[in-house]
Amino acid sequence: MNTVETKPIRLLIVDDHEVTRLGLRTLLQSCPWFEIAGETGSVAATLEAAVRLQPDLVLLDVRLSDGSGIEVCRQLQKLDLETKVLVLTSFADDDLVFDAIAAGADGYLLKEIHGDRLIQAIQDVVAGRSILDPAVTRRVMSRVGNPDLLAVRNKIDLLSAQERKVVALVADGKTNKEIGREMGLSDKTVKNYLANAMEKLNLTRRSQAAAFFVTQTRRSGPGPSG
Repeated sequence: MNTVETKPIRLLIVDDHEVTRLGLRTLLQSCPWFEIAGETGSVAATLEAAVRLQPDLVLLDVRLSDGSGIEVCRQLQKLDLETKVLVLTSFADDDLVFDAIAAGADGYLLKEIHGDRLIQAIQDVVAGRSILDPAVTRRVMSRVGNPDLLAVRNKIDLLSAQERKVVALVADGKTNKEIGREMGLSDKTVKNYLANAMEKLNLTRRSQAAAFFVTQTRRSGPGPSG
């Protein structure tokens, strides 16, 4: 895939295992469209490096030497950096998946992912898409009893037909520009529809909207296509 960006995507690799960081660095720096801005293994070092290096994307493990990658997500949100977060972990635990999405992660992948798919996922997240590993998606769909998602499902009828379609296309991994082309709308109109929908659903991130829509449609059947 040819990246839209003329400059390399700057990555911060975060994992508490040196061998894992080395493997990721070897894979990713072989791609001309990536630049490894840095690597860390702890919460404290990651937050310091994120502020100092301003990477385009943080590739983040959940378990770190001094705490949780979920806390890194939360803190990065508070810092309001123009940085995407893609969780790459061995853990598909239900609570971790939902906590990561709620904390602001733009994607959640498991470490058994093939290298080519990881490279594509990084480009997709930087382009504005939300990525969920297929195994994670199955967990999202099978999750029951989560109060936040139950509350959201009760609000689905508040969305207009256009808002539902925009959310559905977000769940398909499309960017605002791609959604605009498909629906014949301007980027600004798409952004407004999505903002309205997320406000009604009490969500704050595209990844939350994607996870919600997958859960909703698989349980109640597909919504209107139009």
